[in-house]
Amino acid sequence: MARSLGVCLVCGEPLRYFEEAQEVTCEECGRVETGHAVCQAGHYVCDACHRARGVDHVMAVCSVSDERDPIALAQQIMADDAIYPNGPEHHTLVGAVLLTAYRNAGGDLDLGAALAELRRRSLAVPGGTCGYWGCCGAAISAGMYLSIVLGATPMTPEPWGQAARLTSRILGRLADVGGPRCCKRTGFIALEEAAAYTAEELGVAMDLPARTTCSFMARNAECLRTACPFFPQHPSV
Repeated sequence: MARSLGVCLVCGEPLRYFEEAQEVTCEECGRVETGHAVCQAGHYVCDACHRARGVDHVMAVCSVSDERDPIALAQQIMADDAIYPNGPEHHTLVGAVLLTAYRNAGGDLDLGAALAELRRRSLAVPGGTCGYWGCCGAAISAGMYLSIVLGATPMTPEPWGQAARLTSRILGRLADVGGPRCCKRTGFIALEEAAAYTAEELGVAMDLPARTTCSFMARNAECLRTACPFFPQHPSV
């Protein structure tokens, strides 16, 4: 697959999004399914093919990392060619780096088991949820992180509420910034809010930079630039 500006992984053409799903065929594996986007040349790549290398890379890095800063760990992983500018691999990345930083900051956690469970859950979240579900996959991934840490289930009163509170905080901040999609921007917001919430509620303080600065703008054709809080030349700097 080609690494490009958040466009077609086959030919580099811009994507066309549908309001209603259509039958599509993956150019990589031949899977026939319903999807919401093809490029202007008609190419489609399924979520499984899109995120396979990226998810494997996330798991490999997180399983051996001693990083306490989820932003730094996320940026390290995002810099690899296995992670595309946008895509469902970020739905695994956010929760995985939070689990890793939480354990490394002193949280009580079997990291291997937690990462395996995060992987299983995150693969159920399709690409495009930010637009089609009204709930960004970065927020969902952070919610998975906290639910795993707390042992939350649909029947656990307090952990149920704590996980919901975290995702609501993330979604509120995402909504304030607005679209279009950028998996780096939404990921950084989810990581910052989750780290702050974890310190407040669980007393485990992960490390965070004084200011999160994005270095991936050139890979995203829809970058908000100065309207993004992580743009290096943001007006607040």
